[in-house]
Amino acid sequence: MSNPPDVPFSTTILVRDSCLCLHAQRAARALARRFDDALKPFGLTNGQFSLLMSLNRPEPPPMGPVAELLAMDQTTLTAALKPLERRGLVERRPNPHDRRSRLLALTAGGVAALASAVPVWTQVHAEIEAGLANPDSLRADLQVLSFGTAGPVPTQSGG
Repeated sequence: MSNPPDVPFSTTILVRDSCLCLHAQRAARALARRFDDALKPFGLTNGQFSLLMSLNRPEPPPMGPVAELLAMDQTTLTAALKPLERRGLVERRPNPHDRRSRLLALTAGGVAALASAVPVWTQVHAEIEAGLANPDSLRADLQVLSFGTAGPVPTQSGG
């Protein structure tokens, strides 16, 4: 049996310094921690805040568009909804146009939780943006990585 080829330490340094995936993961974790800390007094994580915000629409959306917006599969979305449903912040409603699917809606409690957390999110978000050289360029680049295009986030009908 032959020995596998060695990976030189210089390759480790190259990956450490240039890997977009590694840098994006580290930045995402740092942002998540910062928003988790800020939203903790409201009993929300950054993911729950984003989920509640994604439901803040004129009409309750079906699960598919919400999962797509949040870049998660429907099984993961279902799991993320459960604690919010138990707290009475979100409810699933029958879809009057398709009995096989459900619509996701904020309850009055969900709207209140979101409304109380938005000012803190706004403040933290502004502080983060103030520390960036070009937040609009970063957002555009992240959208290209996420959706293959810069510009508005793609949406589907249903909300």
